[in-house]
Amino acid sequence: MMSHSQHHDHLGHEDQRDRHDHDGEGHAHHDEAGLADLLDLDAVVLGAYLEKVTAWAGRHAPDAPRTIVDVGAGTGTGGLAFARRFATAEVVAVDRSPLMLGRLQATARERGLAQRLRVVQADLDVAWPSVGGVDLAWASSSLHEVADPHRVLTDLHTALNPGGLLVVVEMDGPPRFLPDDIGFGRPGLESRCHEAMAQAGWNAHPDWRPYLERAGFEIAAEHRFSIEATPAPPETGRYAHAYLSHIRRGLDGRLPADDLDALDRLLAQDDPGALLHRGDLTVRGTRTAWAARRP
Repeated sequence: MMSHSQHHDHLGHEDQRDRHDHDGEGHAHHDEAGLADLLDLDAVVLGAYLEKVTAWAGRHAPDAPRTIVDVGAGTGTGGLAFARRFATAEVVAVDRSPLMLGRLQATARERGLAQRLRVVQADLDVAWPSVGGVDLAWASSSLHEVADPHRVLTDLHTALNPGGLLVVVEMDGPPRFLPDDIGFGRPGLESRCHEAMAQAGWNAHPDWRPYLERAGFEIAAEHRFSIEATPAPPETGRYAHAYLSHIRRGLDGRLPADDLDALDRLLAQDDPGALLHRGDLTVRGTRTAWAARRP
């Protein structure tokens, strides 16, 4: 997530951020706060996925990495997961959003990781910050947010120590929460929302393999992670509400009025059919990861 603000899209926020930099830097402060909440809920609901992807990355990373950089860290869920996995590493969180970095610092303090966290406010569209030699870099749903991915990848290649690893992760599509028939409106609402988002260019990203190779990396591995939380964790209603609230404004004019009405009913606070009161939610999706090594 370039500054996770850039990268927040990671959740789908990516989607419409009016280039809102992942986290939405381009958004208003309250939108950024909402995106931060969404990223934190993503980490809670999909914690098992984070454990799997960091374990997978660890099999390809240098032994006992000393410096790990979270590129476009946002609220730092990935960086903190790596801090737990590699108990002696320093994690450097790079993001352009002061709000995101402040949220990350607070979480690190709560988890006893503050002494191993360094935050760096930087806009990767301007320049790679001076963070020293890097053993492991993590870019989750952030790389597609930068204006010039080749330059950023070249900068990352230079920053990595020989043998160092870059892990790039992208969502293959928006997360799915709803049954086909939600009990009101026309069946298939979530699929129509996703089609409209795709037409708007949500989360558009390339296959990063040729980009990584052009920047000088060797591809160590590529893996698609399936995500399915069933039964859904207790926070799923809040996660779905945060996610669909985040994309709602971008769907005006892209969905028929009856679908927008049904979506607004899902987002209501007091409707018995609303997301916060439903017992039929799930979390499903896939994310692709590339592990790329500097020779």
